[in-house]
Amino acid sequence: MPIRVENGLPAREVLESENIFMMGENRAATQRVRPLNIIILNLMPVKQDYETQLLRALSNTPIQVNVTYLNVSGHESKNTPASHINKFYVTFDQVQDEFYDGMIITGAPVENLPFEEVTYWEELCWIMEWTKTHVTSTFHICWGALAGIWYHYNIEKVALPEKLSGIYVHRVLDRCEPLVRSFDDLFYAPHSRYSGVREEDVLAHSQLQLLAVSEEAGVYLVKSRDGKQVFLFGHPEYDRMSLDSEYKRDVAKGIEIAPPVRYYENDDPSCTPLLTWRCHANMLYTNWLNFYVYQVTPYSWKSRQLEG
Repeated sequence: MPIRVENGLPAREVLESENIFMMGENRAATQRVRPLNIIILNLMPVKQDYETQLLRALSNTPIQVNVTYLNVSGHESKNTPASHINKFYVTFDQVQDEFYDGMIITGAPVENLPFEEVTYWEELCWIMEWTKTHVTSTFHICWGALAGIWYHYNIEKVALPEKLSGIYVHRVLDRCEPLVRSFDDLFYAPHSRYSGVREEDVLAHSQLQLLAVSEEAGVYLVKSRDGKQVFLFGHPEYDRMSLDSEYKRDVAKGIEIAPPVRYYENDDPSCTPLLTWRCHANMLYTNWLNFYVYQVTPYSWKSRQLEG
């Protein structure tokens, strides 16, 4: 996909080295197309790294995409320079009157806190409510999925006995759904979390569809029946070394934790991790952009307002 990348964004140099098809601001302005406008609420601690991971995952469709990065005002990042946020991010008050074809709400390292104790919870609730009228489809990832499925459908998060970390096998439950089109019956994906949701709670809700699960990791992929909300409880957008960085960070903090399962070759943390989930990640994000954003979003949001 020709991702429209702002000049100077650190992710650009990384993606260019990987031969990812990107488009600079000047070239994008010359194309007579209606690009998709995607806004990403990036709640991850090291924002530059996660920007690269998401752009890589969104890079496999011919649709031109403009990306806007959103930052919550109720939280000051300790791991991302203020200069980066000031240059590349907007706040909600700057965009609340705008309309977007798609939105991504990322994970965040706050799983062990009750939602109401998260410093930016109130602002996040405003944003999630705003998506109902200003975004065609919203894609929630990991903690973002826990928060979103609680806010929209009152599905409670459940603490796990220990951190779920590693590469897990998943099974597709409904092959007729476009979101899982071209998936294998069984596929791998990374998880990194302390909480989840009960499968029975999802199945009991008439407005939700459970699309993929893991015997070990539990609920993986859920969508609302109207396609406006998608909940992903794993991290297929993670790169090869993401779980390795998290594991070694936890070890350095003195946390007793097992190495990510099914991740290192021969289960040896000194070995380079095996990359076994990239094809699935590419297909998942491509399907979302194509079937739940591009195929259903209006050409002009102004026309939708007039029709409404």
